[in-house]
Amino acid sequence: MALAQKLEQAWYGERRTPLWTHPLAWLYGGVTGLRRTFYRRGWRRTVRLPVPVVVIGNITAGGTGKTPLTIAVARELRERGFTPGVVSRGYGGRQREPLLLNESPNPQQVGDEPSLIRTQGIPVAVGRNRPAAARLLIGAGCDVIIADDGLQHYRLARDVEICVIDAVRGFGNGRLLPAGPLREPLMRLVTSDMRVCNGGERMGAYPMQLQGGEACSLSDDTCQPLTAFTGQRVHAVAAIGHPARFFDSLRAYGILPIEHAFPDHHAFIPADFHFGDDLPVLMTDKDAIKCRRFAQPGWWRVPVHAELPREFFEALAGRIKTSHTAAS
Repeated sequence: MALAQKLEQAWYGERRTPLWTHPLAWLYGGVTGLRRTFYRRGWRRTVRLPVPVVVIGNITAGGTGKTPLTIAVARELRERGFTPGVVSRGYGGRQREPLLLNESPNPQQVGDEPSLIRTQGIPVAVGRNRPAAARLLIGAGCDVIIADDGLQHYRLARDVEICVIDAVRGFGNGRLLPAGPLREPLMRLVTSDMRVCNGGERMGAYPMQLQGGEACSLSDDTCQPLTAFTGQRVHAVAAIGHPARFFDSLRAYGILPIEHAFPDHHAFIPADFHFGDDLPVLMTDKDAIKCRRFAQPGWWRVPVHAELPREFFEALAGRIKTSHTAAS
């Protein structure tokens, strides 16, 4: 078993984390705390953009549902008359300089999550220099910037912070990396403007549910209900922050998944799918976008979308309008 898997089992299970992780967690906490202080006191410069910035992120390592939430927020803001764009560092890709994505992005170049978001018709820019990437979006006509996975990127000044919480896993043992799953101390939740809980309710957060129900072929994009696989054994492939969530979602439809969990942002190759049989292959949307170029018949993606209460979007739009009025 890989070290990362062993640590994650300790973070969220009954096992104790290794003793060597504790001094590293203290060191990590000291360095990240000092960094936050530098930005808070103005000793390191933040970049303020001429349009409102909404940051979506979390304080735990691994997936909490940030990308579906980002897509839902962008779509809702567009319905309300805004022109949102998403800025991302482009994890998993090779792109370093700021780049405005075209309609057919290469996930190997720009990352899987930005590619997935762009295929939803949402403007996206990537780059290590996120303020510079965001300016590309503003130049393209965007009047709201959504920073995907940007909670700890303090260089980009923000008007609204949204912290996403996993209802099932929560905060694990409550320790900082690598002794626990936390990127920042729990008190960081108090300073975020809004909290969203994926899969339930915690700490007064807005509840979010990931809804799906169908599978779409990678070869011709035809779709069918997930119930078509009920009672069948399938190969379930996931290279996301929390693969178990995907596997459990299939079981909820009576599907019998053979689990294939890969590291988050894994760069798939055809050999990863040499399973030695002809069983159907089901994977997440985020993974499917990296596999289209060598997809085979019988490979299916399982799209999901985030559902949140109306009150969440009303509150978010209100904060954006307030920040825009204050800036002007």
